[in-house]
This record gives sequence, C-alpha cells and structure tokens, in this order.
Amino acid sequence: MQLQVINSPFNQEQTELLNSLLPTLTESQKIWLSGYLSASTTTVATAELPNLTTEITEQKAAKPITKDITILFGSQTGNAQNLTKNHGNRLKENGFNVTVQSMSDFKPNNLKKIQNLLIIVSTHGEGDPPDTAIAFHEFLHGKRAPKLEGLQYSVLALGDSSYEFFCETGKQFDKRLEELGGIRLYPRVDCDLDYDEPANEWFEGVVSGLNLQSKSTVTNTVNTAPTSVQDSGYSRTNPYYAEVLDVINLNGRGSNKETFHVELSLEDSGISYEPGDSLGIFPNNDPELVDLLIKELDFSPTESVTINKQGEVLAFREALLTYYEITVLTKPLLQKFSAITANKSLAALLGKGNEEKLKDYMNGRDLLDLIREFGPLDTNAQTFVSLLRKLPTRLYSIASSYKANPDEAHLTIGAVRYHANGRDRNGVCSVQIAERIQPGDKLPIYIQNNENFKLPENPETPIIMVGPGTGVAPFRSFMQEREEIGAQGKSWLFFGDQHFVTDFLYQTEWQNWLKDGVLTKLNIAFSRDKAEKVYVQHRMLEHSKELFEWLEDGAVLYICGDEKHMAHDVHQTLLAIIQKEGQMSLEKAEEYVAAMIQNKRYQRDVY
Repeated sequence: MQLQVINSPFNQEQTELLNSLLPTLTESQKIWLSGYLSASTTTVATAELPNLTTEITEQKAAKPITKDITILFGSQTGNAQNLTKNHGNRLKENGFNVTVQSMSDFKPNNLKKIQNLLIIVSTHGEGDPPDTAIAFHEFLHGKRAPKLEGLQYSVLALGDSSYEFFCETGKQFDKRLEELGGIRLYPRVDCDLDYDEPANEWFEGVVSGLNLQSKSTVTNTVNTAPTSVQDSGYSRTNPYYAEVLDVINLNGRGSNKETFHVELSLEDSGISYEPGDSLGIFPNNDPELVDLLIKELDFSPTESVTINKQGEVLAFREALLTYYEITVLTKPLLQKFSAITANKSLAALLGKGNEEKLKDYMNGRDLLDLIREFGPLDTNAQTFVSLLRKLPTRLYSIASSYKANPDEAHLTIGAVRYHANGRDRNGVCSVQIAERIQPGDKLPIYIQNNENFKLPENPETPIIMVGPGTGVAPFRSFMQEREEIGAQGKSWLFFGDQHFVTDFLYQTEWQNWLKDGVLTKLNIAFSRDKAEKVYVQHRMLEHSKELFEWLEDGAVLYICGDEKHMAHDVHQTLLAIIQKEGQMSLEKAEEYVAAMIQNKRYQRDVY
C-alpha cells in the first residue's frame, strides 16, 4: 500500500518518508503509531488519513486485535492492589475482557500468551519490589524470561519521592519489558504519594490506546477512586469524618515513650473493615511550625492561593496547615527551590559528586530549615505553594476487629518526637493525636484494604505473630476476630518493647487471651530491663525448634513494625532457624521462605 499525494494531506517529501517507513513497521508499531497520532490530535477526522488508515486496517485483518487485557499488581500496603481493582472494573465497563492478578499468583510461563499487559507496582523500602512482586521480578530479570515481541504494555509506578530510589521497581519492570521486545502501549507514569490524578491520567491514556485498536467506545473514564472494602462510598478521595471517642496513653509513668490507643466512631457511616486492614488519616501540620514558616517567608497568611487543578482556593496559612507537606525534604523539591533562590550554595549541594552530602542534609530537616539556610527566595506565595507536594495521609494498622467492635475502629499510635539539627521535631499526625485531638473532635479517615496481610481462611491454621511496639496493633485485631469466630487454630505472639513495667502494650488483654486459650503462646522481650539488650528475634531463636515445627505444620508467619531494623533482623533470624532446624543450606532456606511467600504463609506489614 502506497500513499499518493493526490488523495492525502501530505506533500511529496512527507509522502516519500511515510512510504519508506510504513513497510518497515511491525503490526504492533503501526497500532502504537495510530494510537499515538489519534491521542495527540483528537480533533482530526479519520477521513483525513485515508490511506494510512487503510494500511493499518489491512494489517489488522491479518491478525485480529484481542480485547483481552491482563493487569498484574505488586502491592505491599494495598495501594497498587486497590488501583488495579478500580482500573480493572473501569476497563470492563469499556467492553474489555480483563484478568486481574497479583504478581505472586501469576504463572510466568503464561506471559508469552498475553498481548496487552498493564503493570501496577509499588516500590518498597530502598528501591525493592514489594513482597508479592519478588518472584515475578526475579523471573523477568532472569535467564528464563521469554522474548515478548508481540506484547504491548504500560507501567504505573507508585513510590515516594523522599526516597532515593523513587519508583525504582516500576522503572525496572518498564525497562525490562522493553528489553524483551515489548512495545509501550502508553508511557510509564511515576506517582508520588498523592497518586490519584496521575494514576487517572495514565488510565485514560491506556484506554485511549486500547480503544483506538479495538474500535470500542469509551463509556466511562471519569475518575472513580477505589472505595473501601465495605463499598460505603467513603474512600481516599472522599473521606469520612470520624468522631474521636477516646485517646488513652498506653505507657506507664516514667516511660520513654508515648503510645496512644485511639478509638474512632464509624456509626452510621456504612464503613466496615477486616483484620489486617489499615486506616488512613488526613492530618494537619503543626500550627506553630506553620507560623514560623510564614514569618520566615514574610508572606501574608491571609493571601489567597489556588491549591489544585480544580481551582480550589485557600488562605496561605490554611493551605500550609491542611494541604501541603512542609516537614519532609526531597531532591525534586530542592531542585525546584534552587531555581527561585539567589543563594548558589543550594545548586552546589545538588551538583554531581555531592550525593551523600545531599542525602545527609535532607535527613531530619524540613522546609523551615531549607528557607533559613538557602533563602531569601525570589517568589510569591502562589509560586511557592506550587512547588510543594500534597500532605500525604498517614496509614495505621487497625487494632480492632469489626466483629468485636461494631461501628468502631481502634488504632495504636506512637508519638514521634526527636531533636535534630538544633531543633525539636514532631511527627505530623502522631503529635497531632497526642497534643491537639480530644474526644468529640473529628478526623477525616478512610479504610485501606490490605489483602496481603490477612488471617488464613481456615480458622484452624496456626499463626505466628511478631509485633514489637506499635507493630502489635494488627495482632490485637487478629485475636479479637479469632475469639469472636471461635477459631481453634494455635496462635503464638512475640512482643517486645523497652520496659516490662511501663511498655507492655495491652498487657491485660494478652494475658486474658492466654488464660482463655485464644492465644496459645506468648513470648516477650524488653530490651532495656537488663544490661544485655534482648529483642523479639532473640526469643525466636530460643524457641527455634518449636517455631520450625509450627512452620512445618503449615503455620502462617506475620511480621508487623519497623522495616529497616526489626523486620530485617527477624527475616535473617527466620532463615537461620530454617537452616538449623531443617538442616538446610542458606540457598534452600531462602527457597523455603520464597515458597512461604508464594503460598501467603509469610506476610509482612512493615514501615
């Protein structure tokens, strides 16, 4: 098929270029080009490209375009999974045949059978894939990965720009699929913590490309954010204002910690949840910090600023108090600020070779530090807020069972306070709870469903729970649930904190469950009661033989709490126990743990 100048809008030179290019394109490349042109020139009528359309149509006739789409997600806390479910439903509404699967459940050998693949994946920790994506990630980057010339794909990456390896897992999937021969249906989109708008734009781009191929009509591309498990209508984008029923300090007098038990009312909301789910809170910044920031900037606190694409307007102080993040520094933020300050030191800090200095500077500093050290700024209030990212919600593991506490949700929140770089620092949400929230106040909240941290379907399955400090919260919900349903399976808790007398969170409840048989075993570790520090992993080692026997009997192991230290140490201890008691090599022990993850017998809720 040759384009002719007389019946096309192209001149002679353009026609020759197109006629030399078209025969070299693969079917997928022609489809992608058609989608790209249509997406970028939506007002152009189809009749204006008669021969190009004919060429592509003839190619389509040789091999019909499938309307089958596979969406694979890799999720740690539930964000990627909820987005996947939402986008899968919307694609079904557009007439597509959609398969939604966790990467942990997907059989990699089926990859070659897929023509349209969407990847939605978060990045965990310092650039690592989430637990549910590890096996698929290793397969795709291994020698057994197949060539994927017939694959069209697109990647939605979730991350946090305050981390060095922002959206790293999504970037790796995107690059590897291209290396294997796949063609991007739509470019990868990297999302920060406020992911709703970019995720929706990515979805609409994907739908546009798919619909252009299948000639189906878009029936619904309205942003319908995922609702919570209970389909109450309340969600991350439509929070429920829950009344605070009680705030209780769980630590005894003289403790180094402040850990608060918070009870929220869900009455008449229609909201419910399951053990293992989390609750998100939309916090406010510290008014004292906001006022110091405004004073340093010398902007009017009452000046109006537009805060989003919808044109919503707030007073400058109110915007800093309720809408923007001011306590965390990220490299993208510093790069933006270097353009509005005459202080050349910031640009030097961002220069090549200063990566470690930059990382050290950002650690423990906030926006007030940045302005004091690298000001003055050559900008106005509107431009200033346009550089900031939205104040992210805070997720907390729910510490109650809905069956045991109808119309309530309980949280276990440790107040974060520390001194760094000459100033006292406070956790945004935790200190708001500790100092500025009283019973009767209302908090905007939503439920975050987490299918990756759930009780086993069979209530007779034994469970092992490792949750020091506030990591014990979801295990309180597990015990309440198992008590309500009369579960007969064995249960074992490893709990630790600083001091037995002041820091044994929910002590009476654990002892009552132990007495009543709801909890089978309890091992505790209080690190500051003796000269030699003892942690939960030490207690696991002390009981390694029995712990391995439980694992061999099919027990599910749960870990909740600090990721950088505790979860890493517990993981290494688990490998050591399996090596010792199972008489295995390290390689075999790692395979044993990988199989546990695959079978959902090793679940982590770490942060």
